[in-house]
Amino acid sequence: MHAFDILGDPVRRRILELLADGELPAGSIATAIGSEFGISQPAVSQHLKVLRDNGFATVTVDGTRRLYAVDPGPLREIDGWLDRYRKFWINRLDALETEIHRGRKNPAT
Repeated sequence: MHAFDILGDPVRRRILELLADGELPAGSIATAIGSEFGISQPAVSQHLKVLRDNGFATVTVDGTRRLYAVDPGPLREIDGWLDRYRKFWINRLDALETEIHRGRKNPAT
């Protein structure tokens, strides 16, 4: 499966957002995702499996808990792919930064 196919799903993107703040137990993920998207615990488990099987997440067994964390490898690959396209927005971001600094020097009266 291609990385963008994995991240194209809003549930999986949200799971990665949650995991970006640190390792979480599967139960906490299921509760948060279930309430946000109205899906069952088994459905959340399937999304976690897709993330794990495709290298976006790791799982550590801690007794009866499964702790999930982000695996940054595939995200680095996406970042590398995006390098080719950064030229389309990086200059605009630099220009925005310049305008923000100008605004701080010359506040509206």
